[in-house]
Amino acid sequence: MMRIITGSARGTHLYTRSGDQTRPTSERAKEAIFSMLQQKPNGARVLDLFAGSGQLGLEAISRGAAVAVFVDGSKEAIEIVRRNAERTHLLPKARIVTSEALSYLSSCHEQPFDLCFLDPPYDAGVLPQCLSLLVSRGLLAKDALVITESRESGDVFGDDMALAARFEIIKQNRYGVACITVMKEANL
Repeated sequence: MMRIITGSARGTHLYTRSGDQTRPTSERAKEAIFSMLQQKPNGARVLDLFAGSGQLGLEAISRGAAVAVFVDGSKEAIEIVRRNAERTHLLPKARIVTSEALSYLSSCHEQPFDLCFLDPPYDAGVLPQCLSLLVSRGLLAKDALVITESRESGDVFGDDMALAARFEIIKQNRYGVACITVMKEANL
């Protein structure tokens, strides 16, 4: 069962979708992600794209993020995010949006984000498009971190060398079949 690891909602167990429609980030990978981030969530504006249960964005709020925007195309997933935000008492800092990721990014008018979690279905092939939109739409704050979860190969740019040049990979590690990549926009 998933839970919030630390912070104001520490130990709170989270609801998940039944079946295999979502693939929650493992507890081990989530701990590693937040260990890599250290104090980054403090006061951060967070985007949890492909939110699923909302566990990454809620963990960030629990650790001091100012606000998190949760986006998922599934109404069932969005309802679970809402229930988890209520259960953790973090709903006041959560903005929950039902939308497909690319549609959301294409029309987003939010202030730039400090921290972005992108954990799409592995076979969707949308990570390069999402990364491109984050940059082209000005959705990344200065020194923002983008954390992706992908297949173990870790190719988050889809062989797009121009896109790869726009980012600096800070860390990349495998956790089972998942590859976690932490990156930021390169200073060009």
